[in-house]
Amino acid sequence: MKSFFLTDSGKVRSHNEDSVIIVRNIDDDYLLAVADGMGGHSCGEVASSIAISYLGKHFQDTFKNMSKEKAIAWMRAAVQEINKQIFEHEKNHTETTGMGTTLVMAISTKDYVLFGNIGDSSGFAMKNNKLHKITYDHTLVNLLVTAGELTEEEAKDHPKKNVLMKALGANNPIEVDIFDCDNDISDILLCSDGLTNMLEMDNIERVLLSDYTTEDKVLRLMKKAINRGGTDNISIAYLDRSDKKEEEGRSE
Repeated sequence: MKSFFLTDSGKVRSHNEDSVIIVRNIDDDYLLAVADGMGGHSCGEVASSIAISYLGKHFQDTFKNMSKEKAIAWMRAAVQEINKQIFEHEKNHTETTGMGTTLVMAISTKDYVLFGNIGDSSGFAMKNNKLHKITYDHTLVNLLVTAGELTEEEAKDHPKKNVLMKALGANNPIEVDIFDCDNDISDILLCSDGLTNMLEMDNIERVLLSDYTTEDKVLRLMKKAINRGGTDNISIAYLDRSDKKEEEGRSE
């Protein structure tokens, strides 16, 4: 398989509060995760870093030969632990009070694919050359769309479209939404809303279906989002499940 991740502060924000990771364990299982921090004054960066750092180490240390059922339990327990660590950090560092983070993650094994999310960072899967959004955004406008009080078109430009209904560090207790995906998907893409606010799904799909390398696909998505305004931090984690070769990722 090939994988690549990238994060960028964008054109407007002075610092990057996103964190992103792709980890492969000894069984060739993959964890992808993106966290979009919030809180300002670098506090969001602390929250997202806590989430991603814990997930990466915990996956390497403990995720071995897990059934799908055990993997789901692992994801739920990891989220609870991250939430606990964020609240504990706030108690010991009062300057970070109010910080929080979204989280979207995916686990890919030879037998199953699972997605999990809290907040409005997104998870996508490619199947039969069609891109599908797997995760559900925990936002006020998405709740209103589900209730029939807003159309999807009205939601796109709604002044409160970024108001979150759920985030790590903001809700306690908290539950992660978990999605059991078909194992025959060819691509996994996770991203913060810095990408999806700039690009429509069909824009993303066209890039992923191109003949560019895994790295170039991510770089092109990043460039397109920045060229269209880059109003927020942008993070992307991408796994091509159709190939065996491994690539690297980086932050900018």
